Amino acid sequence: MTDRDLSNLPSYRQPRRSAFSARKIALMASVVAGLGVAVYGFSPSTSPADLFSSPAHAQVNNEVRKVERPIGFADIVERVKPSVISVKVNIKEKTASNDSDDDSSPFQPGSPMERFFRRFGGPDGFPGQKGGRGRVVQGQGSGFFISADGYAVTNNHVVDGADKVEVTTDDGKTYTAKVIGTDQRTDVALIKVEGSSNFPFAKLADGKPRIGDWVLAVGNPFGLGGTVTAGIVSASGRDIGNGPYDDFIQIDAPVNKGNSGGPAFNTEGEVMGVNTAIYSPSGGSVGIAFSIPASTVKSVVAQLKDKGSVSRGWIGVQIQPVTSDIADSLGMKKAEGALVAEPQANGPAAKAGIESGDVITAVNGEPVKDARELARTIGGLAPGATVKLNVLHKGQDKVVNLTLGQLPNTVEAKSDTDTDTNKGANRGTDVPKLGMTVAPANSVAGAGKDGVVVTEVDPKSAAAERGFKEGDVILEVGGKSVSTAGDVRDAINTARTDNKNSVLMRVKSGGQSRFVAVPLAKG
Repeated sequence: MTDRDLSNLPSYRQPRRSAFSARKIALMASVVAGLGVAVYGFSPSTSPADLFSSPAHAQVNNEVRKVERPIGFADIVERVKPSVISVKVNIKEKTASNDSDDDSSPFQPGSPMERFFRRFGGPDGFPGQKGGRGRVVQGQGSGFFISADGYAVTNNHVVDGADKVEVTTDDGKTYTAKVIGTDQRTDVALIKVEGSSNFPFAKLADGKPRIGDWVLAVGNPFGLGGTVTAGIVSASGRDIGNGPYDDFIQIDAPVNKGNSGGPAFNTEGEVMGVNTAIYSPSGGSVGIAFSIPASTVKSVVAQLKDKGSVSRGWIGVQIQPVTSDIADSLGMKKAEGALVAEPQANGPAAKAGIESGDVITAVNGEPVKDARELARTIGGLAPGATVKLNVLHKGQDKVVNLTLGQLPNTVEAKSDTDTDTNKGANRGTDVPKLGMTVAPANSVAGAGKDGVVVTEVDPKSAAAERGFKEGDVILEVGGKSVSTAGDVRDAINTARTDNKNSVLMRVKSGGQSRFVAVPLAKG
């Protein structure tokens, strides 16, 4: 049915005319005032009836439509789209695989990313996907030029392990690309395309996007190159469980498999982020995607271009967030900073006197909000740099100066899997009101010499709610080393005497240390 048909219906005619008379005349008056009455031949004595029947009626309507029409993104897209490329990779498998697991995901099995997030691999599989001997695996992604001489950015997981990389530009031309360097921790890769010195390129944004800003995603979803979608910035500073440097921009512009490595543009035509992951129970876009901030991409790309790899500062500590319970246990007014679970032996922090239970609250005078911010701040500094750390140590503030080491490329996680920790153990001694029993660690095979080992946990207890399980080793309670159940009880009673709502325990589990704040029952 057309507008003409609707206008002939009595039920539409009168309301439409009334609304039109009040609102449209006001709009046309502003248009006429701006363009000049003489242009349309109106005079001050022109009546509303003459106005609608005049030859200028159609012209006025056109101007009103121009005022009301949405701006759109066509001009921006026309300017930035030529800088975006489609990336295709070939990976020749060298060994056969008899694994029965589904290898379509590039994430570590059991990781949060494995469970909740899917990368944007191509329809032919992900880079690094296992297959039969001699099989060639293909993957597809996106990228964009950052300089006229052919340097381009994409994702590490798009080109990781690739034997051959080809890119297709917006005008349909295909070029061979070389991988200059990759950074697994941020999922950024730098490639170089040969064949021209006049490629159209995009600029990485200087400022941070605001929540609610428009965003345009351009890429190669499902192999459909040159696809543009629009949305807004939904959130910032997202931690998606990918690593200690997570600081993603969340957007709702539809992105799918193949968009990985493509740019997210702002309305200035600058790249605010690089699309890298989506939350997708179905495998397709559900309106939640994540982009690497332009500021991160800038710093990583600069190092990749200079030396093909990324060097990060390192202080050598295992850290965890300061929760409200932990803050209460330590006598802190606010739950902020990064709690040192364990300093690494012979690391910069250990040499400077930082101990387990210390809270790092500032770096070079800048407050540290949480553990992730500390990791990003230290990682953004160069190895060899001298930093000043503000530390809360046993309730007292102190300043520690240390020289940063270089973050190792790999970190080996130790796991106590050689023996059964409960083998030959007695059932331990009950710790009242916590719902667990403990025994001296030196009396339990495989538990080590220090602390007390948890031998039983009541599934309905406070200890179970905080994640305690059989085999965990409690090293400290309330800042004091413990070796017997009596030590644990004494430390708990001391915390109650000090009117603490919870007591802080340092726990070793699976070779890793962490602090747990356990609430204290009253009475």
